Amino acid sequence: MKRFLLSTLMAAATLLPALARHYAGGDISLLPEYENAGAEYLDRSGNDVGDLLDYSRREGLNLMRVRLFVNPEKYTGTDRDPNACQDFGYILPLCKRIQASGHALMLDFHYSDFWADPQKQWTPADWASLSDEELYQKIYDYTRRVLEDLKAEGVVPEFIQTGNEISYGMLWGKAGTSSPKKVMMGTEANWPRFIKLLQQAGKACREVCPDAKIIIHTERVKSDAETLNFYNHVKDLDYDVIGLSYYPYWHGALTRLESILNLLTANYPRKEIQIVEFGYPYKWEVPGSDYDYTATYPYSDQGQASLTRDLVKLSRRYGQVTAIVWWWMEYNAYGTNLQGWYNAPLFDSTTGRVSSAMAELAKFGDTSGIEEIGADNASPENDDPCWYDLQGRRYRERPASPGLYIHKGKKVIVR
Repeated sequence: MKRFLLSTLMAAATLLPALARHYAGGDISLLPEYENAGAEYLDRSGNDVGDLLDYSRREGLNLMRVRLFVNPEKYTGTDRDPNACQDFGYILPLCKRIQASGHALMLDFHYSDFWADPQKQWTPADWASLSDEELYQKIYDYTRRVLEDLKAEGVVPEFIQTGNEISYGMLWGKAGTSSPKKVMMGTEANWPRFIKLLQQAGKACREVCPDAKIIIHTERVKSDAETLNFYNHVKDLDYDVIGLSYYPYWHGALTRLESILNLLTANYPRKEIQIVEFGYPYKWEVPGSDYDYTATYPYSDQGQASLTRDLVKLSRRYGQVTAIVWWWMEYNAYGTNLQGWYNAPLFDSTTGRVSSAMAELAKFGDTSGIEEIGADNASPENDDPCWYDLQGRRYRERPASPGLYIHKGKKVIVR
């Protein structure tokens, strides 16, 4: 019996790193624009980093995210934004570069000609006249075609978002319509339509990229009730990862994110969780900010780095959290004539130098969640009472199911 126990523990220890790979990276959808504008990307000492993708991989990042619009040239809204320019022709060479540099690729379908977020999920112009039944077929055909065309060029995403910040649904109708087909807490009217759209998009992903993980991405960290309501509605959907946006200057303190992670890990112990959008300023306030966190984390290089360090530390407590992605990490006006600066990337537009936060972010990548748990819990000052299975899933109490678990830094068999 002792020999069996020892061999079981040794086998488990061998498997741990492969079972809980972590990813740290950024959304770099505008990198070609900055390169074309002459942006100078420098390291902490002021030296040119060369190719940003190669540099970020050397620094420890291992995932990059790219957004995709259907046909941004056809968007006619008065809020048109040149940054929403990523059609298929734009992303193909960028995706090739990402995978050639050794990063995992996260493909973010917006299913719109313009920014898709909780305030706007407008149907692409070419799809606007379609009935719901026709849209079900269209989203399947479009998703499948994009993935097949990428695959034909040797690009296969590791992660696929079927929609961007779809907290209130997607494909509402023509831009600016007065009666968007939202999904809302407290009403069931549009949920079947929305779920059918997600089913069709996911079906295409499974058929073309069966090894890719499907992400369902929301932006309701502010509300436990809305988050739980959303994921309860899609509980029977075929997907792998709960994707979250977390911007402290809009969503609140780390304790707010912690509340959501507690909620999701308790209710969905078999889903991975990824923070697919995160950011914090290195200087100045982001316009529209409605939460002031500067007493704890000043708008400075060190403040940005300290928050990132604490986010990584918090995320490591949850075996289900497997990725942190910095949004618009590549913004850098240094050496360019770009204006209207974004204040929360990983490069300082006044110096071109990488921020200290990149090194902190990179600490989350390529690590085993179980290894981190074991190391932390072995420390005398750590009294984490939770249990963890070999996939890194967390249990608040002793698990009822038999198996091998990690508890307070030790491997324990539950019979």
